[in-house]
Amino acid sequence: MKCLLIASESAEVLFYWTDPEFRQNVQDQYGASQEEGQRPPAFEDSLNTLFAPIIISCSTMVDRLGDSYACFTTENQHNYVLHQFDECLYIAVNGDGQECEDDLRRKIYVMKKMIEVLFGMVNLSSNLLRKELRPQDTEQRTGLWKHLQGLLETYSRLRENDQSFLVEAVERLIHPTLCEQCIEFLERRLLPALNSSSERNGEEVLHSFILVHTKLLAFYSSRNTSTLSPSDLLALIVMTQSMYPSNTDQEDPGPEVQPPPEACSHCTTPPIDATYCSIAEDSLITLEVSPPDPLAPTRVFLEVSLKDGLYPMMPHSMYCRPLWPGITLVLLTKIPNSSVAMSVYSYLEAFAKLEKRLSEGQEGPAAARGQPTVHDLRSKLDKFIKALGPCCHCPLLAGVALHHIEAIFYCSYAQWSCVCLASRLIPWCKSMKTQLCGVYKQCFLNGTTRGADAPQRLSPALQELAQAMVQEKLMDWKDFLLVKSKRNITMVSYPDFPGLVHFICVDRSSGQMIAPSLNITERSTSELGGGPLAQFIRGKVWGLVRTARQYLQKGYSTVTLRDGDFYFCYFLWFENETGYKLDEVDLPVLPDDSPPIGVLARDYYRKLLRYYSKTHAGEVVKCYELLTVHLGVIPTEYILQHCRQLASKLWEPSRNPLL
Repeated sequence: MKCLLIASESAEVLFYWTDPEFRQNVQDQYGASQEEGQRPPAFEDSLNTLFAPIIISCSTMVDRLGDSYACFTTENQHNYVLHQFDECLYIAVNGDGQECEDDLRRKIYVMKKMIEVLFGMVNLSSNLLRKELRPQDTEQRTGLWKHLQGLLETYSRLRENDQSFLVEAVERLIHPTLCEQCIEFLERRLLPALNSSSERNGEEVLHSFILVHTKLLAFYSSRNTSTLSPSDLLALIVMTQSMYPSNTDQEDPGPEVQPPPEACSHCTTPPIDATYCSIAEDSLITLEVSPPDPLAPTRVFLEVSLKDGLYPMMPHSMYCRPLWPGITLVLLTKIPNSSVAMSVYSYLEAFAKLEKRLSEGQEGPAAARGQPTVHDLRSKLDKFIKALGPCCHCPLLAGVALHHIEAIFYCSYAQWSCVCLASRLIPWCKSMKTQLCGVYKQCFLNGTTRGADAPQRLSPALQELAQAMVQEKLMDWKDFLLVKSKRNITMVSYPDFPGLVHFICVDRSSGQMIAPSLNITERSTSELGGGPLAQFIRGKVWGLVRTARQYLQKGYSTVTLRDGDFYFCYFLWFENETGYKLDEVDLPVLPDDSPPIGVLARDYYRKLLRYYSKTHAGEVVKCYELLTVHLGVIPTEYILQHCRQLASKLWEPSRNPLL
C-alpha cells in the first residue's frame, strides 16, 4: 500500500504514483459507491477526492498559522509524510508497514531531485513547473508521468537491493589494469573522435562513463570541465537503469538482444477491467504512449562548478547507448547555447537577493551587509541580453517588464525602506524571476526534453560509432565484467580480519564506496550462501545503516552496539590530504523533519565538510564513513583494532585505483 502524490495548492493533481494494492483500495472505495450501470470515476478523480481534504487543510494551516503538519498516522495505520516545496505539496503514503517516516521523506526528496534534473531552473517558478508537470496534452502528460513513475520505481528497487544506493555513494569495479585501460581509451580515443567530428552539430562531449549494472567501470571528464557531483551521478545512474534495467538474476549472461527502451517503462499499474475504461477518461491507463527514439538525447540539468562560482541546474544532453545487457555507455554533452543558462541563473540570483533586501528593508539583517550595487545588476542585464542573442525571443525586454527593470534599477537606496514603494517593487521582482524562468524554459525545455520530437544533436551515425568503438574495446571482457559486478569484492580478500562478517566504507569527499558483494536474488548467492543466513545478514546491514543515520542526525559520529550474535560499529571521521586524522568536533544536531541524511535528497555530507572546514581554513578536508558487522564472540578491543586497520587498508592506491 504505497503512494506518492504531487498536488498544487488548489488540490490539482500534478503527478501520482501508486502500487497495485493502493490503486485497488482506492478503486474499491470509490467505485463501490456508483449506481449500477454507471462508470466509476477516473482513477485520478478518485485520488483527488481522497487527498483534497488533506491538501486544503495544509493550505489553510499555512495561511492562518504559518505552519503545517509534516506527518501523521491514520486509524488504519497508514503513515502520511508531507512536504511543501514552494506551491507544490508532496505527499507520500505507506499502509503496509514496510516504510518508516524517514523512508517516505527520503522518497519525497529524491522525487524532487529527479524533477530538478529533468526541468532545471523551471523549478524556481511554481507556476511554470505546474504546467510542465501537468501538460494540457493528455498523451504528453501520460508519457511524462510514466517516465517519472519509472524513475521512482527504479530508485526504490535500487535502494532495496543495491548497497551503493543504500548509502548513496558510487561503487567502482575494482580491476586496476582494465579500469586504467578504459579511462585511457575514453580520454585518447573516444572523446577526441567524437569532439573532432563535424556530425556533433555544435555539441561537445564533456563526460563519458561506462556502467556495468550500477557499478562504474570507467569515468573520464574533459580537461577544464567541472566535476560531476555525486548527487548528479547517482541520479544519472537511476535514469540509465530506468531506460535499460539490469537483469541481475541472470547467472550466465549471454549475447541476448537488448530490449527496446519502450519495454523498460516501470509502470506497475495493473490492467483494469474494460468497464473501467472510457475514451474520455483522463488516465494513464487508457492511453498508449509512442515509444521514445532511443537515439534522441535526454535533456538533463546538472551542477557546474567554475572559477567564478557554482551554477546549479545547467543544461546538458545525455546519451545512453546499451553495449550489451547490463553494460551501458553514457555520454554527457555541453549544448551550444549553455552560456544562456549561466546568465539566467546569475540574473535570477541577483533578483532573489534584491527581493530579500526589499522585503527586509533598511532595518533587516541584509541591509547591514551592505546595499546591492545597482550598476552590477545593470551589468548582469547587459550580459544576459548579449548571451541570449538570436537564440530565442526574449519577452523580458518588452512592455511592462522593461518598465519594472528601470523602476527597480533607478530607485534610490533611501526609498527602499519605504513600505509603500517596497510593496510595489517586490511583486516586480517576482514577476522578473518568473519571466527569467520562462526564457530558460523556452531556450532549454520546449520540445527538447523527451520523446521522439527531441532533436538529435549527435548524429545517429556518430552515436553508433561511439557504441561500436567501446564494444570493440570490451568484447573480450564483457562476460567477465558481468560476473565481476556481482563479485566485485569478497570477504575472502580480507583474511586478516577474523570474525568480520561485512563492511561498507565510504569516501564522502569523492562520493565513492567499497563493500563486499551482497547479492541475494533467486538465482544468485553470496559468500554467505543463498539461504536464511544471507537474507538475515542483509537485513541487519540495511538496519545498521538506518540506525547509524538516526544517531548521525542527533550529532553522534560513533556508534557501537550489540545485536544478538553480532556486534555493529559505525564511524565518521575527517582527515587531511596526507591522511592524518583530524580532531573530532561536535556535529550539528538536525531537527526531526530535516531532509534525510544522504546525497540524493540533499547532500548532507557536502554541508558537513563545509561546516568542519571552517576550523581548518586553507586545508583540504576529507570525510569518511565505515560500517562493520562482526561476530559477537570477538572481543571489543579486537573489533576496534580491526576497524582502524581496515579503514587504512581499504584506500591504499594499490588496492583501489579510483581515478
